[in-house]
Amino acid sequence: MAELIADRYIYLFVVALLSLGLFALLTERHLVKKLVGLVLFQTAVFLFFIEGSVRRDGDVPVIDPEIGSDPTAYVNPLPHLLILTALVVGVAVIGVALALIVVIRRAYGTLDDVEIAEQTASEQATIDTAERERTGTAGAGS
Repeated sequence: MAELIADRYIYLFVVALLSLGLFALLTERHLVKKLVGLVLFQTAVFLFFIEGSVRRDGDVPVIDPEIGSDPTAYVNPLPHLLILTALVVGVAVIGVALALIVVIRRAYGTLDDVEIAEQTASEQATIDTAERERTGTAGAGS
């Protein structure tokens, strides 16, 4: 059992990263900390995917006359290519998220999601009251 764990220690690291990222996403109130949790979670998924594609004594997927065309002698390049694409998309998502965080900070003056929700709710209540006064309706149920 200890040998199995020693051989697959990376999976323990992946589970720790997944847990830490998910914990930050679910419990943090600060939007930048939530974004850091998202990055940790994303990194753990990338590591899990790449580790699952590792093959001991595997060679690059260029057919070598010495090795022959035996597919078990080569490492599959597809997971690596998919993760490379996911990294590019992930960097773009992080960039857009940081830009949105800057806009949210300018609009609300805070990055605390509870305070933002309270401000949004009070703004919506003000809008609803003004709309009711404009249309002359007594309540939302009428």
